[in-house]
Amino acid sequence: MRHMARNVKRSYDGAGRRAQSEATRQRIIDTARSLMLERGYRRTSVADIAAAASVNVDTLYQLVGRKASILREIVEQAISGEDQAVPAEERDYVVAVRAEPDARQKLRIYASAVRRTQHRLAPIVRVILEAAPSEPGVAAFWHEITERRAANMRTFIADVAQASPLRDGLSQDKAADIVWTLNSTDVYLLMTSDRGWSSEEFEEWLGDAWERLLLP
Repeated sequence: MRHMARNVKRSYDGAGRRAQSEATRQRIIDTARSLMLERGYRRTSVADIAAAASVNVDTLYQLVGRKASILREIVEQAISGEDQAVPAEERDYVVAVRAEPDARQKLRIYASAVRRTQHRLAPIVRVILEAAPSEPGVAAFWHEITERRAANMRTFIADVAQASPLRDGLSQDKAADIVWTLNSTDVYLLMTSDRGWSSEEFEEWLGDAWERLLLP
């Protein structure tokens, strides 16, 4: 019985330490996001992040990594809408799209997801664009994410095409490129920041544009 009690205590203590490490890790990421949005990437040092998050630099490196790795985690969380990166096929809106039998509703579900994602992601993209020219690591992971998004759009369009034929003469590859272009942060910022549209107006326009461009 004493042996079992010791094992239970070790398990409990281990779970507690993991939870504490995860909480510290998330505090570092949240702190870095706030500082980078306020100051920009180059003017935010690792030491600044560590001090503001009340950890030492070694702990920061151990739990998250270097500054480019921290920025990547910020981006992944913005895309996923969770405290950790979530594979595309496990995201709630992807599950909803695949369960929906109507092609137009699939497009509308995804337009809503894009609006929510870009609301979180767009401010961070400004940080990325500032950092990428002088930070090869940042440029590399942003290119990787961009290509991953393109691959996800081909999967999305294949699902839409199973529910309805695409517009005459439109290939799935071209349709995926159209979706990839219009769901970009660039387009979101042009419409909401430069032209003053609300995010709800953007969502309605995006769903309508996809219906007109992709379906008969």
